[in-house]
Amino acid sequence: MEIRDAHFPGRAPLDAYGEGGFRFAEMSHRGSLLCVPSGIYGWNVCEPESFSQIAFDRVFQEQDDIEVLLIGTGRELRPLPQDLKVLFREAGILADPMSTGAAVRTFNVLLSEDRAVAAALLAVD
Repeated sequence: MEIRDAHFPGRAPLDAYGEGGFRFAEMSHRGSLLCVPSGIYGWNVCEPESFSQIAFDRVFQEQDDIEVLLIGTGRELRPLPQDLKVLFREAGILADPMSTGAAVRTFNVLLSEDRAVAAALLAVD
């Protein structure tokens, strides 16, 4: 049996969030998500304290195609660590932390406007 990382190869609006996961493209995913230009990936991060350069590695790999990164920090807004803010700024990415719900709604609007948007979303119950 082959186990692969969860991946949806494309961009899609997020239809729902909550109960520990997300729904999009007629599928559901349990856990956090990373939505970047190359697709939607399961993200092995469950709390803002785990935010690090390594956690956002895929974002930095695709930085040329990302202008805005929406970071859903859970039920409530949590600030980003200063060193991470600096890394995003140096990469030319506007990183905007907000609650996961606000990030999902904003992601869908910017995606519908065909903007260079990505999202890192912590799952909420």
